Amino acid sequence: MTFNWRELLYVSFIFLLVGLVGTVLFMTVFEMPVYGEVTNPTNNYVMKRYVDMGVTESGGYNFVTNILLDYRGYDTLLETTVIFTAVMAIIIVWGAQGGKDD
Repeated sequence: MTFNWRELLYVSFIFLLVGLVGTVLFMTVFEMPVYGEVTNPTNNYVMKRYVDMGVTESGGYNFVTNILLDYRGYDTLLETTVIFTAVMAIIIVWGAQGGKDD
């Protein structure tokens, strides 16, 4: 039986890639702030501004609607476009496969 160097190199590359991705994910988890701490990024001035100025700046009384439609409108529009495109691609693929006769 001969030793296949190409296969060994391929498997080594896969293990190295998985190790690097795992290391990055592991390091990311350890860089996250402690849950519930007051100085976390979720408890900054932006939240206070949304609550204090949301009604006067956007004109609505629902905080969720104000944030989604007024402050994060472009982000929400892009997410909706991506979801719509994915659903349309799935419908097209299913329709193309359903028309074949065996």
